[in-house]
Amino acid sequence: MVRRTKHWSERSAKSKIAHVIERVGLALTGGACGLFVAAYLVKSNINLFGTDAFAFGMMALGAAGFYLGIDLPPHSQNQSATKVDTVELLSAAGTFLAALESVASVVAIITGDIFAPEAPIAVGIGWTAGAAMQIAAGVLARRG
Repeated sequence: MVRRTKHWSERSAKSKIAHVIERVGLALTGGACGLFVAAYLVKSNINLFGTDAFAFGMMALGAAGFYLGIDLPPHSQNQSATKVDTVELLSAAGTFLAALESVASVVAIITGDIFAPEAPIAVGIGWTAGAAMQIAAGVLARRG
């Protein structure tokens, strides 16, 4: 991912198109990760997780997290180093946690294992926390 320092209005048309395609790809990836976790939770046979609305919500949360939290805008000169470090840490930790829980979901689905009765809930909580951290990082970075 290329870090841009130019304002959106100063970028070329090709650069803008590439940026939009990249962001849509990130959102699709986040949505797919949300779908993997939702499928694992549905497979756990907990009634709360068995609805289409739940699966869609997980996909939407993942899409928002990956869209906002991975491609952070460059920081401005008036932002403190502490705030920038916090935003970068939130983004990195959220991305790692969401990806880790997504992989755990896929492994559980493929192998047919629910490792422990609490595992689906732990995966769901971990993934939701990761996506929320990504969203928080994206919002904080854009607030300046």
